[in-house]
Amino acid sequence: MPQKPPSGPRCAALVGPYLSGKTTLMESLLCVSGAIPRKGTVKDGSTVGDASPAARSRQMSVEPTVATTRFMDESWTFIDCPGSIEFAHEAYTALMVVDAAIVVCEPVIERALMLAPLLKFLDDRQIPHLVFINKIDQSSQRMRDVLAALQAVSARPLVLRQVPIREGDKIAGYVDLVSERAYHYKPGQPSDLIPIPKDIAEREKEARQSLLETLADFDDKLLEQLIEDTTPSKEDIYAHLTSTNMQRDRVVPVLMGCADRDFGVRRLLKALRHEVPDATVTMQRLGIPADGEPLAQVFKTQYAAHTGKLSYARVWRGPIADGATLGDGATTARLAGLGKPMGASTSKLAKAEPGETVAMGRLEGIHTGATVTPSGKIPPGLARWPTAPSPCFALAIMAEKRADEVKLSGALHRLIEEDASLSIEQNADTNEHVLWGQGEIHLAVALERLRTQYNLVVSAKPPQVPYKETIKRGIQQHARHKRQSGGHGQFADVKVEIRPVSRGDGFAFEDKIVGGAIPRNFIPAVEDGVREYLGKGPLGFPVVDLHVTLFDGQYHDVDSSDQAFKTAGALAMREAMPKCDPVLLEPICKVSIAVPNEFTSKVQRLISSRRGQILGYDARPNWDGWDEVSAYLPQSEMHDLIVELRSATMGVGTFEWTFDHLAELTGKLAERVVGRKQEQAEKVPG
Repeated sequence: MPQKPPSGPRCAALVGPYLSGKTTLMESLLCVSGAIPRKGTVKDGSTVGDASPAARSRQMSVEPTVATTRFMDESWTFIDCPGSIEFAHEAYTALMVVDAAIVVCEPVIERALMLAPLLKFLDDRQIPHLVFINKIDQSSQRMRDVLAALQAVSARPLVLRQVPIREGDKIAGYVDLVSERAYHYKPGQPSDLIPIPKDIAEREKEARQSLLETLADFDDKLLEQLIEDTTPSKEDIYAHLTSTNMQRDRVVPVLMGCADRDFGVRRLLKALRHEVPDATVTMQRLGIPADGEPLAQVFKTQYAAHTGKLSYARVWRGPIADGATLGDGATTARLAGLGKPMGASTSKLAKAEPGETVAMGRLEGIHTGATVTPSGKIPPGLARWPTAPSPCFALAIMAEKRADEVKLSGALHRLIEEDASLSIEQNADTNEHVLWGQGEIHLAVALERLRTQYNLVVSAKPPQVPYKETIKRGIQQHARHKRQSGGHGQFADVKVEIRPVSRGDGFAFEDKIVGGAIPRNFIPAVEDGVREYLGKGPLGFPVVDLHVTLFDGQYHDVDSSDQAFKTAGALAMREAMPKCDPVLLEPICKVSIAVPNEFTSKVQRLISSRRGQILGYDARPNWDGWDEVSAYLPQSEMHDLIVELRSATMGVGTFEWTFDHLAELTGKLAERVVGRKQEQAEKVPG
């Protein structure tokens, strides 16, 4: 490669599907560059990445891990991002501040589809990226077939940078298509330079020509050279790759290796050094002016046991010194501690220079996605920050110790500040605290953090479905409440008419008292009694969609009171409602499911198996080869929908939902729901 002057601090994210080897690759990058003396392993729990208890116990990334190193006298920060789709939002927020992304994948054709959402995110935001095909030593599939599968899910053209050298069934090295040099892998050491094997010379020339033709699509001069059979210089090809790919995000280089054995890792570092744009280019992409006061963007918030709140941020303009006051336009905080991250630990810094990725201490009130400056003034026109995905999996939670309820509220607030794809809901119908997230593992990790970080033991169960009930026929009911126990007694007499109304019209109370049968001041009490009863009808659920008319009654000059008429109103409802043909109502949600079109028929069968009603399907806007299936689905069938959907679509299917309407539920299903409700009521003391 041509010589280049040293660049300022740069940052790259390692992203890709679960089990693709991102954490192992970061460990190799850190070891090869000299940041750590030897490599740890995910199995042993000794890596720089995945340092949290939740990550260690599951042997998977559950949050971004930041580590800084130096390579050829340049500063690099690598962010190891979670691969599970349940933690995708954490990866996307980290990607907002990097100069480039390293997309790590396995050489398995069938798993290429798992990259589709990630590559779409990168392409939509024009984030420069390259692909590193990991575990190449285990590959049994042809590289051209793997590349074709990857190309099918990438909107940008992929350019293969290396041709593998095979020895029997194993890949033992590669030929670099620009330098036209061949290398033989050596575990844990730099590769040996060897002559290009004769048996792949022809294949190397074809692959190199394909690379040049792809680059020529973006440069007329290079196209003319190819038409005239003029071979461009290696320096020119490197220049085209640098300016065309990484800085303008027009093509995606593809490299290969094995992080576990350090194969191809040094070559990857050299490619990053030459082709990743520096922070000034990234600032232009993000709409950040080059001139002005110090400015940083927070991409991750974390509460650590001993240091308190840490805000991981990329500094775009600086310097920013420890003790500085920073604000986001709404909140101002004093920076208390500045550090260079290295996994779970940080080393102290006096100040952070432009381009550096740092951990800022105790920026209270400053959240992930915030842009901060000393004045609190934020430049207009900044790149849009990714919004948190819609929740799709929920658990009802409760502190096992009643004394911990207040503590639980504060801990949940911190968890949500750390991860915006979590949310908490107080369901008024079921009186449950419902924790929402992106899947089973996502919420399991949240509960584990409550236990390990906050010493909170929380019970969790599927949330109750907020069933309702209504009536199918009207009735008139007379009710009298009379009690005499010495002194003033209690007396109230009411006559009401109850009738059903259209679905969704709710509850209405009408006063038709004439001639003073009931004094005006007692009528609101009757309505209060009626409304109080509606909280639990004869089937055990809140009552909706009915009209109650108070049309007659009697009172006593001495013994009548507000409380007496409230009791009479509730009594009238309690006696009348069982006679009104009560019926159970279940909530129906409108669901929009997005999947690659090869899975559309599977999704339709899934919906039908869950008592759903398919409304139709159409192409997903701005997603080539994807469909959106619209359907009505009972809320009772949605608890584990995301689990089955991901299982059926290699993890890439998603859905959004909203409550739409209530529908009658009859037969054995209704009987089971009512039966469970009665069993629960019998278990309640008193």
